[in-house]
Amino acid sequence: MTTVSPRVQSSRPAAAPAAARAWRRGPGRLPYLLLLPCLVVIAALLLWPLGQVAVMSLYDLDSVRQVRGQRPWPFAGLANYREVLSDPFFHTVLRNTVLFALANVVLTMVLGTLVGLLLHRLGRRMAAFVGGCVLLAWATPALTGTITWKWIFDDTNGLVTWLFNALPDGLSTSLFGRSSWTGYGWFNSPLSFFSILTLVVVWHSFPFIAVSVLAGLKSLPGELLEAARVDGAGPWRSFWSVTFPLLRPVFGILVVLSTIWDFKVFTQQYVLAGGTQDRPTFMLSIYSYATAFSPPPKYGLGATIAVVLTVILLIVTGVYVRSLLKQEEL
Repeated sequence: MTTVSPRVQSSRPAAAPAAARAWRRGPGRLPYLLLLPCLVVIAALLLWPLGQVAVMSLYDLDSVRQVRGQRPWPFAGLANYREVLSDPFFHTVLRNTVLFALANVVLTMVLGTLVGLLLHRLGRRMAAFVGGCVLLAWATPALTGTITWKWIFDDTNGLVTWLFNALPDGLSTSLFGRSSWTGYGWFNSPLSFFSILTLVVVWHSFPFIAVSVLAGLKSLPGELLEAARVDGAGPWRSFWSVTFPLLRPVFGILVVLSTIWDFKVFTQQYVLAGGTQDRPTFMLSIYSYATAFSPPPKYGLGATIAVVLTVILLIVTGVYVRSLLKQEEL
């Protein structure tokens, strides 16, 4: 017969209630303490500058000395907002931004999803090769990639100009009404400019969608897809009946991110347009920059346009997040 020491006997009953109490209390404040450094960094790098921009939008600022605090800030209240929202050119810029973002989100999602499905069907080696080639576009900085595309559409030595000049004169004349393409301004008309800008943005954005869709496909249970194939469902029916419903949250997040990125495109447009002179192709990001820094500078109005853009993105994000939460509840 074995005996248990009184110390051991007394410690066991006490340990169980303590563990139960700790379990009921849950993690407590520890997760919040772990998030605190990240929240401090976000507040310092994002929230504080955003607050400064919101404050500047309420003042009439037209000089660097005012921004530096060397001259007083005349309070304008909501006058900057009334001026911006009542400006017909702002409505044109907003229309350009919405249409451009809508077209780019659709094209990016469709192309990225197709590439993700392709990578999922390929073998391991071929998928690694194709995925590496695709990620080169995503890893390329936006400035470097845009400069490359601008050279491709150069009106003298560009690849596209060379290809069109290589067409037979009769065919080129019958199709496009001209035989020589040297000196043709690919960026002069708004339609061609936005077409090239869409090509550049989609080329740089679709790899992220493809990799995200591929990660989602790898997490799907193979039994469901196999059951759909046994029931006679083709690839199209399997995608819409099985794959898309299971990956709906992933697609929702990707749509939100793509919308935010496409609404605030700046680098690509600035490089392709060669600055801020091409006003018919303005979108909200470059419109805010041009208003704030082009002579004569209007920092208050530029900050106002930036705040309006931020509010639009917050509304779009809120709508998407709310719809995702409703879908999760269902």
